[in-house]
Amino acid sequence: MEADFVIIGAGSAGSAMTYRLAESGASVLVIEHGGTDAGPLIQMPAALSYPMNMKRYDWGYQSEPEPYLDGRRLATPRGKVIGGSSSINGMVYVRGHARDFDTWAEMGADGWAYKDVLPYYKRMETWHDGGHGGDPSWRGTDGPLHVTRGPRDNPLFQAFVDAGAQAGYEVTGDYNGEKQEGFGPMEQTVWKGRRWSAANAYLKPALKRENCDLVHGLVDRIEIEEGRATGVRLVDGRVIKARREVVLSAGSINSPKILLQSGVGPADELAALGIEVKADRRGVGKNLQDHLELYLQMAASQPITLYKHWNLISKALIGAQWLFTKQGLGASNQFESAAFIRSKAGVEYPDIQYHFLPIAVRYDGQAAAEGHGFQAHVGPMRSPSRGEVTLRSKDPREAPKILFNYMSQEKDWEDFRTCIRLTREIFAQDAFKPYVKHEIQPGAGVQSDEELNGFIKEHVESAYHPCGTCRMGRADDPMAVVDPENRVIGVEGLRLADSSIFPQITNGNLNAPSIMSGEKASDHILGKTPLPASNAEAWISPRWESAQR
Repeated sequence: MEADFVIIGAGSAGSAMTYRLAESGASVLVIEHGGTDAGPLIQMPAALSYPMNMKRYDWGYQSEPEPYLDGRRLATPRGKVIGGSSSINGMVYVRGHARDFDTWAEMGADGWAYKDVLPYYKRMETWHDGGHGGDPSWRGTDGPLHVTRGPRDNPLFQAFVDAGAQAGYEVTGDYNGEKQEGFGPMEQTVWKGRRWSAANAYLKPALKRENCDLVHGLVDRIEIEEGRATGVRLVDGRVIKARREVVLSAGSINSPKILLQSGVGPADELAALGIEVKADRRGVGKNLQDHLELYLQMAASQPITLYKHWNLISKALIGAQWLFTKQGLGASNQFESAAFIRSKAGVEYPDIQYHFLPIAVRYDGQAAAEGHGFQAHVGPMRSPSRGEVTLRSKDPREAPKILFNYMSQEKDWEDFRTCIRLTREIFAQDAFKPYVKHEIQPGAGVQSDEELNGFIKEHVESAYHPCGTCRMGRADDPMAVVDPENRVIGVEGLRLADSSIFPQITNGNLNAPSIMSGEKASDHILGKTPLPASNAEAWISPRWESAQR
């Protein structure tokens, strides 16, 4: 078995690269350990909590006991299915803020500033505004990835935006356009009522070509001979040869794991496990970042929330309507209003994100005992805490060690307390007066810094946005793992693109920038001239230095 390009991982970036490389006429083999995404549990948007908790679709990773969270082990779901995590995620679509990418360029990812990546976002999208505002000139019109907005029929979605405006915040018609900052509609990767994963958008069309095929298997290691990647060895002993290049795209946990198994990483760590060192790269597995969030729950004074559907009969009816028509409540992820705000004066661009949900429900799917309610998921965007991914042993079947070091900096605690206090202020606005009964969680009695810290320590959860573990940077940066053309530094014929290359975590959910990284990397791999840079200028609050809103 051999091909021009061998891609490891049919996830968000891997599917995009499979599509673009196959489109060029080159032969492509893509290796995926997970199976099919067929069936309503993945394809029905409202069923999003199921695949994330199923061993069939999820690698089932957990963090090590987190030292700053009283030893809690946090779930770290990663997609083990075609489409990768885009097949099990919440389908929220956020490009990231312009300044995120400008920061990447400043950190050594030359050619990845906002002006450079915006053309790739446009190339990958077909945008449907649904009549909810936004500027089409910032968006794509004919890309493989359909981006839509929920119907926002529930009055609570508008109440959230109105309350933000009443509290003095900006309103935005499109946080993925010129102006991220403010309250407005949330976007989702849903098309014609189905989850529009990277598998549906990119992989399945690519596999229809004669020059592209899928190989099922678990990777043992990348074969590196005399400093060059020549192919990929699977645990069953098969070797798949790459005539041109091996492309690693296994995600922020499994990409560093596979590099380490292949002898690319910190030499002392590899030697301690008895792995032959092929390239001493200290940064492999380091720089691990994530978004944490918690949710503030309010009891509702009117029976207008989704709680009225929280019973077997209603769920069966919603499921049946979706199966036959791809319409109704089953056709949305229910995250239909959002906000990005700044925590204080002197912060140049948003550092807090909101997802609003018109039901009070826990992460494990347990509805609040109070019945009708609603909640805002909130968390800081740029935590200074950093963790690492390391190997437990050289056995490729064994899960890696994942330690995030969540909440290891005092700023993390300060930021989360700010998030809670700002959210309470939003829920106290007149727009919510007709709907609010009382606060369920944390509860009105939790007010002091100490009480809030206790609540945060117990309730904070991952937003499932791990990234940064194979950081992109200049070739002379000792902690960089890939250069700005996605070449793994120190190994010929090996590229890498997925969320592991992010030098710093971007604002919001990471699926869009992960797919974008695959789109842009495809041009580098094919030796194409990158798309012409954009001269669009993103909106920054003229008052950011002096005012929080």
